[in-house]
Amino acid sequence: MRILVLSADYPRFLHDLYLSLPGLAESAYAVQMAARNASLFGVADFYSRNFKAHGHEAAEVYINNPWLQYAWAREHGLTVPPLEPPPQPDAAPPQPGGTERMAAAAKSLLRPLKPFLDPLARPALRRLRALRQRGPTAASYAPDREEWEHTVLRAQIEDFRPDLILNQELAYLRSPFFKGVKRPGQLLFGQIASSMPESDRFEGYDLMISSLPNQVAWFRGRGLRAELNRLAFEPSVLEQLGPVPVRDIALSFVGSLSPDHAQRIAFLEYLATRTPLKVWGNGIERLRPSSPLHALYQGEAWGRDMYQILRRSRITLNFHIDLAEDWANNMRLYEATGMGTLLLTDQKRNLQEMFVPGEHVAAYTDAEDCVRQVQALLSDDAARERIAAAGQRHAIANQNYFLRTGEIAALADSPRRS
Repeated sequence: MRILVLSADYPRFLHDLYLSLPGLAESAYAVQMAARNASLFGVADFYSRNFKAHGHEAAEVYINNPWLQYAWAREHGLTVPPLEPPPQPDAAPPQPGGTERMAAAAKSLLRPLKPFLDPLARPALRRLRALRQRGPTAASYAPDREEWEHTVLRAQIEDFRPDLILNQELAYLRSPFFKGVKRPGQLLFGQIASSMPESDRFEGYDLMISSLPNQVAWFRGRGLRAELNRLAFEPSVLEQLGPVPVRDIALSFVGSLSPDHAQRIAFLEYLATRTPLKVWGNGIERLRPSSPLHALYQGEAWGRDMYQILRRSRITLNFHIDLAEDWANNMRLYEATGMGTLLLTDQKRNLQEMFVPGEHVAAYTDAEDCVRQVQALLSDDAARERIAAAGQRHAIANQNYFLRTGEIAALADSPRRS
């Protein structure tokens, strides 16, 4: 079976990747893809490499990386508009600090005028949101970027001729795109575990998969075929990272601090003055200037940097996004345990289906309980290390992408046999 995985990257990650590797944007498609996957950001090539391990032909396409897609177009003789170069050192995004805190303060001062300003601001805000969704330094893209990007993606699908298209970016690539792309006999699967795209009826999909049980139920309730397929850990990451560093971070949190994580932010702010917490991630500029997290913030951490922070941590925290409700689901469950770090995560009704609390991970019920457990686990090296080691063994053996891709391949094979 030929499987094409459609994925996308955080704009800030792309910005940092191309900023750190001058000249990468002018390199061949294969060179750029290798650099992107070597970063270990997100799921890298974890799906394709494990589909291949099952005997399938597989590849990823990163649909919102303009320089990567432009290279493919160039190498395949497609005519596309000129593309602006990637960010230069003087165009780096502002670091959390004076400018962003001033912006937050200004926003607070303007809040009483919000009812009067909103009608005037909505058109501009819609445009800014669209630009942010399109990718890094999106304002520098050609105006018809979306049109040429779709042209290139259609050509890539036609060139690869997949039996299965696995679209992991439902919010970015809506179902109308596939109306003129999906050919007879070709399967189209959608994969999501984040906010649902508005106004998409998911027409043309043969199956929707999610690591969130509540989203599987949501799809089924709308008459769509849907199955649970959890996230995982990729053991080859350990080989790529090399020797384990000294665990010199007592307690870490690595993750997003966005409006979708309101409960997470309140939780971390509670821990801020009660534990030796250090915070990495994106979205710090969105927090109010008085948030205690500003003092604990260490910067952004993508891919390899994120894994190294986890490996240096004696304990790392997890707190699920609000839309997960009472379901354990996210990537940190697998990344942290896979790194051999003691994961202290929020208790969820299905957590034991993946990791057994007290055996593979530690689980807290609320912020006060979390503080108590942090103190106890930091003072008991033997218990902490025992749970962390068991969690790593379990992640490697039972929660890996080889198993997950095997499940997807079996689901793809099922309608072919019926």
